[in-house]
Amino acid sequence: MSSSWRSPLVVIAAGCVIAMIGFGVRSVFGLFQEPVTLYHGWNREVFALALAVQNLLWGLGVPVAGMIADRFGPSRVIIFGAIVYAFGIWAMSVVESGTMFVLAAGVLVGLGVAFTAFSLALASMARVVSAERRSFVLGLGTAAGSFGQFVFSPNAQFAISLFEWQGALIVLAAASLVMIPLAIMLPAPSAAVDEPAHEQGMREAIVEAGRHSGYVLLTLGFFVCGFQIAFITVHFPAFVTGSGFDATVAAWSLGLVGIFNIAGCLLAGVVGQRWSKRYSLSVIYFLRAVLIVALMLVPRTETTIYLFAGCMGLVWLATVPLTSGIVAQVFGTRYMATLFGIVFFSHQAGSFIGVWLGGRLFDATGSYDVIWWISAVLGLLACLVHLPINERPLARLAVVPERGT
Repeated sequence: MSSSWRSPLVVIAAGCVIAMIGFGVRSVFGLFQEPVTLYHGWNREVFALALAVQNLLWGLGVPVAGMIADRFGPSRVIIFGAIVYAFGIWAMSVVESGTMFVLAAGVLVGLGVAFTAFSLALASMARVVSAERRSFVLGLGTAAGSFGQFVFSPNAQFAISLFEWQGALIVLAAASLVMIPLAIMLPAPSAAVDEPAHEQGMREAIVEAGRHSGYVLLTLGFFVCGFQIAFITVHFPAFVTGSGFDATVAAWSLGLVGIFNIAGCLLAGVVGQRWSKRYSLSVIYFLRAVLIVALMLVPRTETTIYLFAGCMGLVWLATVPLTSGIVAQVFGTRYMATLFGIVFFSHQAGSFIGVWLGGRLFDATGSYDVIWWISAVLGLLACLVHLPINERPLARLAVVPERGT
């Protein structure tokens, strides 16, 4: 069957919308923490544990989804993921026990998020453009995910007020099914348009990356990104309302993170195309630490909350095009979904700890202050970890192998 209709523009557009829906839906679950826990009479650790498991399953599932997509193509993977995603979100609205909620929100939604992950869309997008445009396209795809957060955050809060939290979850479940027809537009796996073809297998690619010190450091650094982002996504709404502000302030804060992240991701894509990606990552993690310290020290007003959200948005997912860009730049794009998926597992391991520890420390101390300070320290450590990364392409990417006639 001919796939000539899958032009670069079609692939990029489909990938961007998939990223927008998949990430947008997942980013608003923090808005449900208070209504869900109050309705069921649970403490916050139950909800936090469910979303921590979700992040862990997301991380465990992404490398598997990447391997399947790199071998059989992303379409089937994303279609399966969208169905599981929608079923898990619907189940969140009807279960009654904390254990079943963890199963629905944690296991099912976590697997659904993993098998619709924007990394699958990014890998497809990276393969249809040349190296000169790749960093910008990765930034564009990541920005689309941020736009999803901007779109879904206020609308999810509106849906909660209009349909109660159960009805709002059903709306989100329906929205996730829109990814199914979009997935059909993504092409089969291949090397990028300007990369030499190689006979390297998936196992060889994984071993090669594991022996590369820069890949190991990149994986360690992405742990911190997950810790910070997941903690803020899940607990920031409760932090804002706990500081005496209305729930709409929390919703619009998440929306601001999303809209400013569009600019941040696009800027990261441009910067990564022109300058060192590793130094850019170090700067981003340093700025995150500075912003967190500032939030802890300045008086909390609506203005400072919004300023923090906007500034954090500029460095929110800006790590993704740079991190995935280093993977593609050093190892090529043939197994990009697999290799970035492994790096992303570290991100999600950090997410699990950040979400769970946030709920645990809040229940123990009645405050989020300790986890904020831990996040700031980790940001400084991540800044240092990225400095020695070698981001030069491997020698094999510059050599076109001999082909038989």
